[in-house]
Amino acid sequence: MPDHKPALSASVGEEPRERSLRRNWTQCVNGDTLQPVRRQRKHPSFRRVDLRKTLFVLPNLVTLASVFCGVAAILLVATPRNNNEPIYRACTLLVFATFFDLLDGRVARMTRTQSAFGLQLDSLADVISFGVAPALVMYQWSLYRFAVLGQFVAFLWVAAGTVRLARFNVLASTTSGEPTKPGRHILGLPIPCAASGLVALIVADRAMNGVIGQPENTPIVLGAAVTLSLLMVSTIRFRSFKDLRVDAGSILLVLFVLGTSVVVWQSFHAEFVLAWLLVMYLAIGLMETVRELIPRLRRQVEERKSLPPAP
Repeated sequence: MPDHKPALSASVGEEPRERSLRRNWTQCVNGDTLQPVRRQRKHPSFRRVDLRKTLFVLPNLVTLASVFCGVAAILLVATPRNNNEPIYRACTLLVFATFFDLLDGRVARMTRTQSAFGLQLDSLADVISFGVAPALVMYQWSLYRFAVLGQFVAFLWVAAGTVRLARFNVLASTTSGEPTKPGRHILGLPIPCAASGLVALIVADRAMNGVIGQPENTPIVLGAAVTLSLLMVSTIRFRSFKDLRVDAGSILLVLFVLGTSVVVWQSFHAEFVLAWLLVMYLAIGLMETVRELIPRLRRQVEERKSLPPAP
């Protein structure tokens, strides 16, 4: 009769410890005896870190750095003060916020990590750093002299900036929410440029020993804030400089801007250069709009002339 090898199946009444011992035993191939064989434990598999996925964090961190500068500026001007030195420091923080705002988009394009999340985060950051923070700085610096009107203009600044950013998000994304390729022009004055205009006024005021911030010049500050707010929600197309081409026109424009900036630096104060650059940016946008508007008006006039006269 054939030899029967001992079975390894556990009986129903075995204890848990005995069943666990039987699982660690196996039958030899050349004999009928059982020998213990230790099972090799598998090491836990560690997931490899995908560096490309971690790159998505990098532009968002730069955006959050801009938010930090905006919040720090708000805290500086919100505390009681005896002079305008906290306001000047807050303007310095807004300059750093502008730098980070310019940097995050370029980092995202260099690393090819543009996303819908980054687009929305950038707009929310701009509302804080270039909407709420400049409005509070402007109010604490000059507009507080007009109690109700000053509060309304500060609100107008934040509201115009928010509407402008919402419109930009709609135009700069597809129906699925993914960001599109940036174009040569932007509809409406970008909110960082508007905030830079406010910073330029305050920096020039410091160079002039507080002349612009005097009570008699408050209507000028009020008018500048309202003008910049309306330009943000306007339909004027401004240059984005994201696909600047190296041609004769661009070279002449850069040389003209640099040359005139040097003249302003030498003739007046170095602090006036920022205000001059903003004026040049606004002038370029307005001139290009007028240049595109004239042919459009001519076509409309010709179409009206070509229509048959009414009976």
